[in-house]
Amino acid sequence: MELTLLGTGTPEGLPRPDCPCAACAVSTGSRARAATAVLVDGALLLDLTPGAVLAGARAGHSLAGVRQVLLTHPHDGPAVELPPGLPAAGRVPDGRELAVISGHRVRAVPMDAPGTGYEVTGPDGVRLLYLPPGGAPAGVADQAGRRPYDMILMDVLGRPGALARLRASGAAGPATDVIAVHLDHDTPPGRELERRCAAAGARAVPDGTTVIVGEYRAVPELPRRTLVLGGARSGKSVEAERRLESFPEVVYVATGGTRDGDAEWARRVGLHRERRPGSWRTVETCDLVPLLAAAGPPLLIDCLALWLTDAMDRAGAWDDAVWAESGRQRLAERTAELVAAVRATRRPVVLVSNEVGSGVVPATASGRRFRDELGRLNAAVAGECEHVLLVVAGLAAVLKE
Repeated sequence: MELTLLGTGTPEGLPRPDCPCAACAVSTGSRARAATAVLVDGALLLDLTPGAVLAGARAGHSLAGVRQVLLTHPHDGPAVELPPGLPAAGRVPDGRELAVISGHRVRAVPMDAPGTGYEVTGPDGVRLLYLPPGGAPAGVADQAGRRPYDMILMDVLGRPGALARLRASGAAGPATDVIAVHLDHDTPPGRELERRCAAAGARAVPDGTTVIVGEYRAVPELPRRTLVLGGARSGKSVEAERRLESFPEVVYVATGGTRDGDAEWARRVGLHRERRPGSWRTVETCDLVPLLAAAGPPLLIDCLALWLTDAMDRAGAWDDAVWAESGRQRLAERTAELVAAVRATRRPVVLVSNEVGSGVVPATASGRRFRDELGRLNAAVAGECEHVLLVVAGLAAVLKE
């Protein structure tokens, strides 16, 4: 089954008309995206958008052979003119199946938002799932006895939880080719778009790209260990969460614990919890080694700076005499144990830590001690990670990949 993506953007397109944002400003040339529409084997058109005939011609395809036009979502704005010779566009009722004269079978998949998804089975038996913008399948599909889809086209960046749900149900497997469509200006185009898609195990392609469903393609290789560094309020935690939000059953490891009577800290913790997907499980602990050693779903550890604070407390590192006598050695041993666990872990892990080496020199000996030890810890953990990011002002710079 051959697909040509006539467009890969949101219904408004990219750049959006009259939008002054930075992402729209640089979405020119090959980075511009028309509203998402997909031509299947030259016979089935999923979503009719303005300029579809011209887009097909640019991609080397004619729409003259289209036998069925299906819409996935309500189309706001002016009515789209139906090109001459094309059948009238329509939508299949949820749960119904449609046989196309070309040999394709189409089943309408109910959504949790306005719109309809389509499962398309080609004459060769390969399966495609195409979802509308902002949509996710309603409920969890029964995949008993069914293999994963060969390809999924969906709003990966707008609804990462939908991809997590598909993975949890078995509808998306390790070999499923996931392509991000309905792309908007929330993510800057270029390397940032590629990086965010790769973090979700997906890819983005330019308008006009033709792909073969079921053809072998190496899926994006996800790093087992990622370290995300950044200063206070840099966006490092959001970046770390973004790297796992399209995967089910993530274990969020909070090393900060609780602080009785500290209302501001409680508000911070509450905001973090509200931001995380409901399917994630939270564990509050600084005992990281057993978690890293055990088998299980991905870990998100936030953060190493708070883990180090606890470790220095236990080592008596704040007292100069204790530090000189035994604290330094005890902390070094515990740090080495953690670094060894990161090296040996078999489960995906994203670690968050503060970057404190660029600020002013702390005024106290204990402050300087903490800064120095955190720098050493960050360097040691970074050495064991395949991927390291530095987040500054909400922007992620890749330090190691």
